[in-house]
Amino acid sequence: MALKNKQHSANEKKIQILIVDDHPVVRDGLSTIINHERDLNVCGEADDACQALKSTNELKPDIAVVDISLKSSNGIELTKRIVAVHPNVSVIVLSVHDESVYAERALLAGAKAYLMKDAVSENIVKAIRTVLSGEIYVSDAISKKFLHKIARDKSGITKTPIESLSDREFEIFHLIGEGYKASQIARTLHLSVKTVETYRGRLKEKLNLDSAAELLQYAIKWTKSEDK
Repeated sequence: MALKNKQHSANEKKIQILIVDDHPVVRDGLSTIINHERDLNVCGEADDACQALKSTNELKPDIAVVDISLKSSNGIELTKRIVAVHPNVSVIVLSVHDESVYAERALLAGAKAYLMKDAVSENIVKAIRTVLSGEIYVSDAISKKFLHKIARDKSGITKTPIESLSDREFEIFHLIGEGYKASQIARTLHLSVKTVETYRGRLKEKLNLDSAAELLQYAIKWTKSEDK
């Protein structure tokens, strides 16, 4: 669904921001907070990856605020595409998901900030200004985790099985945990069922699981614990 693109402010010096989220209430709330700042302006909105890419091409925002979970698309993959095509656009990823799991993936995809939605009203402006200053914005907890991870990696400790998954493998693993069948995953990610089955085989291998039933059980258990 195409959404209206808001007109740029007459003051062209304002920082232009595109909001990508499939919840109108979230978009409205973010717009209100951001537009309250004299030097910031929400120049457009989109509710899916296709419209986000179109709006990015047309509006050339300075920053894109992207929800990690979008209709028929994924915020991590969208972040990669925006950064690849528009390297001057800084991406801030928003999510309701556990930041200890998703923040690193978002930053590796090219995002400049990762912000939990339950803290967005208090911290979105701070995140924007941090990114504008050339810095990375994450919570203090995640910052400490990254430092511990660096120390752990240097000590030779290997990654956990979940951390070893590629972004696409992780995305399919999460959809399996949400109860999606292979055909549903294929439609959602625009892949063939055969390709999805290949990924399922990789997941079983990487997670040391013997059967599709074990993979399903493990994915459901992990997804439920992650969403708490």
